[in-house]
Amino acid sequence: MDELDKKLLNLLQQNGRLSIKKLSEALFITAPAVSQRIKHLEETGQLLYYQATIDYEQAGLPIKAFIHLSIEPQQKASFYPFIQAIPNVLECDCVTGPYSMLIKVVFPSTKSLDSFINDLQKFGRTNTQIVFSTPVPSRGYQF
Repeated sequence: MDELDKKLLNLLQQNGRLSIKKLSEALFITAPAVSQRIKHLEETGQLLYYQATIDYEQAGLPIKAFIHLSIEPQQKASFYPFIQAIPNVLECDCVTGPYSMLIKVVFPSTKSLDSFINDLQKFGRTNTQIVFSTPVPSRGYQF
């Protein structure tokens, strides 16, 4: 990955809908060269997908929380399909420390969040933090 690829990835992270023409103007290279670079980044797995950023509060999901879950290694086989099927789960990471999973979720209410936490507790103990504000939103890595 060279400096142009890094600039290209930064631009796409800021706005994945930029046209090839706009990208070529910003990078000072031809449109076919931009297309070729994007294709190469996709084929090598450095650029995985394009995604819209949703304002969850405006979409009726104002409650964002992080849930720590402690599960035993043998439970992962049943836990992973369970957690993948929940649309409110934005991200689930296997982490180090006293809890083995960190789950980022959004819900329409604290009542629905509480119901989800009750379902999670069949896998193990939980610890939940509800988010008050997000001074640095998800932004990707800037090269």
